[in-house]
Amino acid sequence: MPLLPLAGMRVLDVTTSIAGPFCAEILSGLGADVVKVERPDTGDDGRAWGPPFWAGESAMFLSVNAGKRSLAVTLRDERGLEVVLRLAEQADVFLQSLRPGLAERVGLGPEVLRARNPRLVYCSVGAYGRAGPLADEPGYDALMQAAGGLISMTGEPGTAGARVGSSLIDLGTGVWAALGIVAALLERERTGAGTVVDVSLYETALSAIGYHLVGFLADGTVPSPQGTVFPMVAPYQVFPTRDGELMVAAGNDRLFEALCAVLEAPELASDPRFRTNPDRARNRAELVSLVSERLLGRDTAEWADLLSAAGVPAAPVANVADVVSATQTEVLGMLQPVAHPAIPDLRLTALPLSFERERVAHRLPPPAVGEHTAEVLREAGYDDEAMAELARAGVIRFAADYS
Repeated sequence: MPLLPLAGMRVLDVTTSIAGPFCAEILSGLGADVVKVERPDTGDDGRAWGPPFWAGESAMFLSVNAGKRSLAVTLRDERGLEVVLRLAEQADVFLQSLRPGLAERVGLGPEVLRARNPRLVYCSVGAYGRAGPLADEPGYDALMQAAGGLISMTGEPGTAGARVGSSLIDLGTGVWAALGIVAALLERERTGAGTVVDVSLYETALSAIGYHLVGFLADGTVPSPQGTVFPMVAPYQVFPTRDGELMVAAGNDRLFEALCAVLEAPELASDPRFRTNPDRARNRAELVSLVSERLLGRDTAEWADLLSAAGVPAAPVANVADVVSATQTEVLGMLQPVAHPAIPDLRLTALPLSFERERVAHRLPPPAVGEHTAEVLREAGYDDEAMAELARAGVIRFAADYS
């Protein structure tokens, strides 16, 4: 049987886009019952983010919303707000990423909800954090890559900065939110009381450049785009081969010596310019030239095999198609089949977590807007007549309304 440490927990997910939904997907994978609260008209903003789309569904939305039940209800009507408040009274976790201050203005702030449910763990996923001159500003991943310094240090030398090609800040914030929630639930077991958890994209962005921040405080170094170079270690970057590219990471003196042996250039290991990592980093240009000259003599796969046999970390530069077809991806089960009524061959990226060597699984497909509205409201005590009245007033919608 799979380990589901959050089984029996109810999470009310009032988030959109990527960070909050990814947090809720993690909690679902850990066993929680996640109710995704969506607008009746359009649902989560992420449903429209594309291309690419798969059978009309946004690939981005599909990737972070497995394992949830969808409740379509508006927060702009007092009756819709009462639905959410009633559900929050029965929930263990309330997760929200509304624009700064909006939760409090509509009556879903932590004080209101925890007064009705003292055991509730309330988690806010913000943009710039809960304090400071930018606390009221909204934000997205790319904005935080800019504000948090990542763009300024990403890209090729001498060029303008570049956005990292994945929403790493959003995804990282989702992980931090999940970690904070799990910690708060563990604390609740001890005290019996819930707590408020705050995470933000900006704080996650700063945590992602932690050693650069410390480096600047140490000697004033301001990182600039270095391509694939890892500036603290040499050689540690992508090198051209006869037929492609290979990332080589000789992270210490022993590995550098092993690399030199594979390159049939043992003299480089004893060269005073390259004797220690600080030496190699100072003389990076000369070292890279010498290593590149040798790596151009063989194909990528041949070098990868030789370096692997010598214990030197190396990896061919893969694209997404390569990753999908990689044996390592298949063996780890990282592309998980998920039963979906409209996408028979749906596969989603699995959560990168296993217990007792068993992969944490997505237990439900990403939902249609309002797919579980009736089911969730019945659990909250609404009868068919009450739900029909709310539907006629446009307060809620059922998935059938979208057919």
